[in-house]
Amino acid sequence: MPKSEPRSRKNDPETTKQDILAVATEEFAAHGLAGARVDAIAERTRTSKRMIYYYFGSKEDLYLAVLERAYRGIRVLEAQLDLSSLAPAQALRTLIETTFDYDEENPDFIRLVAGENINRAEHMQRSIVLRDLNISVINTLDEIIKRGLEDGSFKRKVDPIDLHMMISSLCLFRVSNRYTFGTLFRRDLSEPTLYAAHRKMAGDAVVSYMMSADEAAHCRDAPPETGAAPARGSHGRAYSPCR
Repeated sequence: MPKSEPRSRKNDPETTKQDILAVATEEFAAHGLAGARVDAIAERTRTSKRMIYYYFGSKEDLYLAVLERAYRGIRVLEAQLDLSSLAPAQALRTLIETTFDYDEENPDFIRLVAGENINRAEHMQRSIVLRDLNISVINTLDEIIKRGLEDGSFKRKVDPIDLHMMISSLCLFRVSNRYTFGTLFRRDLSEPTLYAAHRKMAGDAVVSYMMSADEAAHCRDAPPETGAAPARGSHGRAYSPCR
């Protein structure tokens, strides 16, 4: 069988760059920055190292471009949800379920995040794009929280960055720890019934948290206790729900 000819990209540099980024995402996710090979990326994209360096400058800059592309994927998806047209609780649940599905469908994204944490975000710190890009989800959550507090559907005032961390934790862990967790507890976290249960659980947990009273705020506003005997726990020790 004759060897296939490389595709001509002379008049389509944007397609060339996107091809390189797609393959580089898989290479960096599988091997990390140190173990990834630009030669392998060039071979799979039927281009050359010289062209890759022409477009991206260096291996480190290509890696950073891959990170930016990975985060842009989820941020663009979030922007398409039209959450402002939904009631606050439904908007929050939709955002959570979208994040849950995206993480499941994009394990390379999770591996890249894990790898960059190993590197203590050394390369991410150089990116103004990433800082600006990820402000959008915080602004979205801030708007949902404010609407929920205004209409009374939310009882808890939460920093949107903290809420984003909570959502990310529930969605990301099950992908990043899929193999260790699955091996220890003999569970396939991608099995459809279990997947659906965990997806609902994540939404229920966060939405219920936002709908519950903020006990810390209640304790700040509560008058000091006078005369009443302190409540005692199961071991006989006094405790206060506002401690």
